[in-house]
Amino acid sequence: MFYYIVAAIIIVFDQLTKWLIVKNMEPGENIPIIDNFLYITSHRNRGAAWGILEGQMWFFYIITTIVIFGIIYYIQKHTNGNKMMGVALGLMLGGAIGNFIDRIFRKEVVDFINTYIFTYDFPIFNIADSALCVGVGLLFIYMLFFEGKQEKEQA
Repeated sequence: MFYYIVAAIIIVFDQLTKWLIVKNMEPGENIPIIDNFLYITSHRNRGAAWGILEGQMWFFYIITTIVIFGIIYYIQKHTNGNKMMGVALGLMLGGAIGNFIDRIFRKEVVDFINTYIFTYDFPIFNIADSALCVGVGLLFIYMLFFEGKQEKEQA
């Protein structure tokens, strides 16, 4: 149940921040937070990461539905005693649902976190994207460093 609460917190925070951006900023509007590093920039994305597959909403509906059910299956079947894996999957579930809500109701994803890493203008992203990336990273770390140890301990 805890992992679904993690997902719900991500969804609420993601949707709240996106709502604030849509209500208070025009697309393209930019608010500096830390000059030359972090900006709040109102942006819309009709595709996936970096705008790939723009306009292919049917594809995103199908893939995201499969991903959501897959994550729920893994939470139900494979997280007993694996808190790191469960949190990773909860973050991924929240991120997937957060962007799915945008695609269903807005027909586009609201992005707003704009960073410059040294001189590279990183693609604009949102809370759901962040949760997905952190979740995938945690899952990778879990599988790389902890999965084998737990199997040996159980044997």
